[in-house]
Amino acid sequence: MKYIVTLLVLSLSLQIDAQSLDKEKLNAFFDLVETNQKNMGSLSIFKGGKEVYQRSIGFSDVEQNMKANANTKYRIGSISKTFTAVIIMQLLEEEKLRLDTKLSEYYPDFGNADAITIEHLLRHRSGLFNFTNSPEYTTWMEEKQNKESLLEKMLAGGNNFSPGERIEYSNTGYVLLSYIIEDIEKKDFGEILTSRITDPLDLKSTYYGGKIDSNKDEALSYLDGSGSALATETDMSVPEGAGAIVSTPGDLNHFFTALFTGKLVSESSLELMTTMKDNYGFGLFEFPFYDKRATGHNGGIDGFASSSGYFRDDSLAITYVTNGSSWQLNNIMIAALSIYYGKEYEFPEFKTAFAVDPDQLEKYIGVYSSASFPLKITVTQKGINLMAQATGQSAFFLEPTAEHIFRFEQAGLVMEFNPDESSMVLKQGGGEFKLSKE
Repeated sequence: MKYIVTLLVLSLSLQIDAQSLDKEKLNAFFDLVETNQKNMGSLSIFKGGKEVYQRSIGFSDVEQNMKANANTKYRIGSISKTFTAVIIMQLLEEEKLRLDTKLSEYYPDFGNADAITIEHLLRHRSGLFNFTNSPEYTTWMEEKQNKESLLEKMLAGGNNFSPGERIEYSNTGYVLLSYIIEDIEKKDFGEILTSRITDPLDLKSTYYGGKIDSNKDEALSYLDGSGSALATETDMSVPEGAGAIVSTPGDLNHFFTALFTGKLVSESSLELMTTMKDNYGFGLFEFPFYDKRATGHNGGIDGFASSSGYFRDDSLAITYVTNGSSWQLNNIMIAALSIYYGKEYEFPEFKTAFAVDPDQLEKYIGVYSSASFPLKITVTQKGINLMAQATGQSAFFLEPTAEHIFRFEQAGLVMEFNPDESSMVLKQGGGEFKLSKE
């Protein structure tokens, strides 16, 4: 859930009329991305509840040479939060819960539990520390956790601010929401998901995930778009309702279409869910595309990244999920929507990577830190590649672009090393930080 850039920030305001779908151009775009090994994944576009375009590129399992297809199932990360929010709204409609219900009614040991409400949890305004930001998170995220052990880890993080003071993304809040759902229903979250959402909507490829099995058409995830190395595999006992769901882009489009056409919650509940505060509702946020706005969510877990959006004015749902990326998911979505709406779009020119002798990578290896930067960056070598890992985050490949300069394009991150000074300048989002090797 780390490197997803908020989607599609385009400032132009233009008239966008309905266009005939240029499938040939879409196919040519995805051919280009696949040929250059920039991304692996699947796209689905729905119009009026019907699929009008689907394309899969790359592999679900590189080692077994299994190509991705329309039925390939991916971990969807934080898009799971929308499902969790829907179940919460259903419980509210059944008067089993209230938005002002206090966390203390279920989990009184948390700091400020008597002031934190269900609405605070839904809107990421609880003030609870996000447990996936813990420096120790990567040391245990691949191990099965029972409820007691995970509660203990979340409690240890404490509180970052008073409830309602501001927004701060917190997976802790959505894990607690899924626990509260289980406490009310007296069932596991996966069973509740099935009975309340996937069975009624006939979403046969959407369920609570487990150990990935590529022989069941479940995609493995990778550190880059070529599938050169497997990513970590988080045990799905960890993210719960914050990120444990598996699905296909087609199923996700069915889900969002159903949500916005009154098949899951009432009109008043949907209005509550889509009322934005600091650009976040209940398991939903908005993003612009030219003068249009979509409502949806994105996600990231291990090597997976995902984005779903629903354009209500056009009855259009679009989802892309990747299991290996060397090029930002945001770029894929912008391209697909630009082509769909008939906007001018120039195909990217992918440049050949700068060649670096693997024997020369050792001089970059080390742990880099700075008093002005909140995380330590550990740089390692894996085969012929350089890798980096920030405290509490997953490792990622660094692509050489010039002498001593590497990038992680998916996050818009550049690292410029100075081996003589044992230092590195990290650039991202317009900011620059100088870190020194410890």
